[in-house]
Amino acid sequence: MKITILSLFPEFFKSMLETSMLKRAVEKGVIELELVNIRDFGEGKHKVVDDKPFGGGPGMLMKPEPVIKAIDSVRTDDSHVIFFSPGGELLRAKKCERLAKTHKHLILLCGHYEGIDQRIIDLAVDEEISIGDYVLTSGMIPALVLLDGTLRFLEDGVGNSDSVYGDTFHLNEGLKGPQYTRPAVFNELEVPKVLQSGNHKEIALWRKKAGAERTLKREQIKTRMA
Repeated sequence: MKITILSLFPEFFKSMLETSMLKRAVEKGVIELELVNIRDFGEGKHKVVDDKPFGGGPGMLMKPEPVIKAIDSVRTDDSHVIFFSPGGELLRAKKCERLAKTHKHLILLCGHYEGIDQRIIDLAVDEEISIGDYVLTSGMIPALVLLDGTLRFLEDGVGNSDSVYGDTFHLNEGLKGPQYTRPAVFNELEVPKVLQSGNHKEIALWRKKAGAERTLKREQIKTRMA
């Protein structure tokens, strides 16, 4: 899969190329990552990319001309353009899986300042995605979240593909239960006996029950906060 990130600060992403699973994915050819600076398509001597909003209001908006030019410079027939917006579909594991399985080229458009001109969305964006009900300074962190979440569903994207489909949020039944490793006792807290028993049937039942309890607790917290 090819992933193109359009941003005013593409250097933000470069450290990810030098560490972690993303570095390995690029080296193994699982993904081809392209970073494009929208300012390269800015207007005039000073490469202007933003202006005041019509009707007044705080901040600046990204102008349509440079952003559309940036998109057009990398778009192909296989491209799917995503813009990160509070009004978009909430990103979930199933969405990451669909993106990984159905698209050869993702273009991730990162907004900056107060956002982008609506005509960019109308003319060039295929899908809007949100990572939660809060406001960030740009779309760069959401782009990293989507990139990391989608990578897990690509062939050879992670070391153990079986772990991806057993992960929390991919399972229809909800959250995973708590997990433990050695030592069996730490600061007087002991790993549940059933996990040390070697009885795989009992372990599976315990994990399912513990996951259901965590899911219920999470839903109760969400209800109280609503």
